[in-house]
Amino acid sequence: MHTLEASGIRLQFGGRVILSDIYLAAATGSITGLLGRNGEGKSCLMKIIYGTLHCEKSIQIDKQSYDRTYSRPGLMQYLPQFNFIPASLSLKRIFKDFEQDYDLFQSRFPEFAAKHTAVAGSLSGGELRLVELYITVKRSSKFALLDEPFTHLNPVQTEKVKTFLTEEKANKGMLITDHLYRHVTGICDSLYILSAGKTHPAKSIADIQRLGYARL
Repeated sequence: MHTLEASGIRLQFGGRVILSDIYLAAATGSITGLLGRNGEGKSCLMKIIYGTLHCEKSIQIDKQSYDRTYSRPGLMQYLPQFNFIPASLSLKRIFKDFEQDYDLFQSRFPEFAAKHTAVAGSLSGGELRLVELYITVKRSSKFALLDEPFTHLNPVQTEKVKTFLTEEKANKGMLITDHLYRHVTGICDSLYILSAGKTHPAKSIADIQRLGYARL
């Protein structure tokens, strides 16, 4: 059982305060959702927790403080919004470099059975996102931060990924944000709404509307 707490975060650009009064928690065995309108700072918050965006903060894993969690892969893995796998790499090379079993991957996603030698640049947007998501989550770590994991996935892939994440939460805590919020609310165990630079715990679907995130 591992715990992650992010608090005391204050981020400002050019005198404008982007984030303040932030608190969120995640733990092994649970998926924590983070929702917010465009421009509220969700990706910034992810990068702060990961340690690649510097500001005033307190990031604790198992009650121990860390500044640059990105330098400790065993602590945390991060799926950014953008694609991070070079287009020239083959799936065989990718899975070797990330120390993952391709046979196990294709048994879950049989549409990749004949693509072992395909390069990343030849994949569709959804296929590439699925590969990046899989290797991020399957790598050994205590936590995974997932920024827009459902981007470009088709409906069948989305349902498979939701099942995959629900199973994998037994191995690590996850923090997920995505503009496709119904996918997030459908699998998360706890939820925060980021609004006006502050995090607000959402205990029910009605809270999402009350906090101004969406009309339901």
